[in-house]
Amino acid sequence: MTPAIELANVSKIYRRYGGRQFATLKSALLQRSVLRGLQPSETFPALKDVSFSVPKGSTYGVIGRNGSGKSTALKLVAGITKPTSGTVLVDGRISALIELGAGFHPEISGGENVFINGVMLGLTKREIEQRFDAIVDFAELKEFIDAPVKTYSSGMYMRLGFAVAIHVDPDVLLVDEVLAVGDAGFTHKCLDKFAEFRRRGKTILLVTHSLNLVERFCDEALWLDGGHASAHGDPRRVVDAYLTKVEEGEEVLLATTTARAVEIARPRAAAGTTIPLDPSANMLQATEGRSSTSSEGPKRASDMFGAIEGRWGSREVEITDVVLLGRDGEPSFVFHSGDAMSVRLKVRANPPTDDFVFGIGLFNADGVCCYGTNTYLEEMNPDRLAGEAEATFAIHSLDLVEGTYKLDVAVHKRDGYPYDYHRLLYTFRVKSRLHDVGIYRPSHHWTFSPNVRFKPEEA
Repeated sequence: MTPAIELANVSKIYRRYGGRQFATLKSALLQRSVLRGLQPSETFPALKDVSFSVPKGSTYGVIGRNGSGKSTALKLVAGITKPTSGTVLVDGRISALIELGAGFHPEISGGENVFINGVMLGLTKREIEQRFDAIVDFAELKEFIDAPVKTYSSGMYMRLGFAVAIHVDPDVLLVDEVLAVGDAGFTHKCLDKFAEFRRRGKTILLVTHSLNLVERFCDEALWLDGGHASAHGDPRRVVDAYLTKVEEGEEVLLATTTARAVEIARPRAAAGTTIPLDPSANMLQATEGRSSTSSEGPKRASDMFGAIEGRWGSREVEITDVVLLGRDGEPSFVFHSGDAMSVRLKVRANPPTDDFVFGIGLFNADGVCCYGTNTYLEEMNPDRLAGEAEATFAIHSLDLVEGTYKLDVAVHKRDGYPYDYHRLLYTFRVKSRLHDVGIYRPSHHWTFSPNVRFKPEEA
């Protein structure tokens, strides 16, 4: 069967601005080449030898990070731009939801713009008249359709553009991140329209960052990375491969961020910048009620989480290394909710001491303490610490919701005197395919009476 969309060995090269540029068309013609004569460093390949085909009646998703070539591929299919090499074939009438409202004239009414935009999309005047009321109702603009478009809000403008494009009744619908054009109700209406298109056997090419949408709607998916086709096929498999690559990039970024924070904190600490309060010690005192009778108690407790990022302490016991370990025992900065995580501290005590406490604190990106403890709180009475040593804090199940978190580590005396305190220097990320809210995800399940039913998950 002839595919609705087919790209064969397609490449698209754009000129990179900022280097040598032609001042005039005449100078470009005199040099006999507008593109081929440029140096490689002065061109940008948006797509590199990309091939894929979309069967008629199917929904095909294209994912990838910003700048990967997704929108360029969609514009090639729409005919907005031409490939530098390769072929692009499309069978059927196209409606492109790429730049909604392109061509709207701000000085004339919304109704007049519906006719102009409809003609631009290939409809006849009679067809537009037949669909006019449906377009206005879908855009939810009945009261404002006679007002000049320049008086519309951005949401109204985009909704009208979406309504016109969706009522062209195309054979091939091209969609580029246009579902954020209204409130939740309008978004659901858009998704229902896509579902209707699928039932009617229309072909949809969807470019989006919404991975859940790709898994829910698409029959196949393509992952573009740096202009190359990295994977295509089953949407779940492609999305999983993409997320794995994203996590690898996050690992590198978080490792760099943590290393920089530790490096910046080191000279400050060496210069004698100290903060006499230790958060885990204050937590200890507050828990045991030791400061409840002290006038300084509330002030010290508030200072506990008010300290800024940094490092301080006497260094009589020094933290020489901090490593976050994943389930496999390898260093990691990206975890999945429910994974095991360990924090390994390497310390050096010179001279030996019999007064020491190891402390850990987990904070979310807003600075809210998710959890904090130390060895003295857990009734481990210190005996002796000498020379090089290690301490590992093991979390069997990291039951946190998706987000970015910070880690405090400390070694101090039982009375809170800090040997070495690292405040918010270590960053890690928790990933999840669920989008629950809050901080903590307790292990749980739902049960229902027989008269409570849910729709089965869409294939």
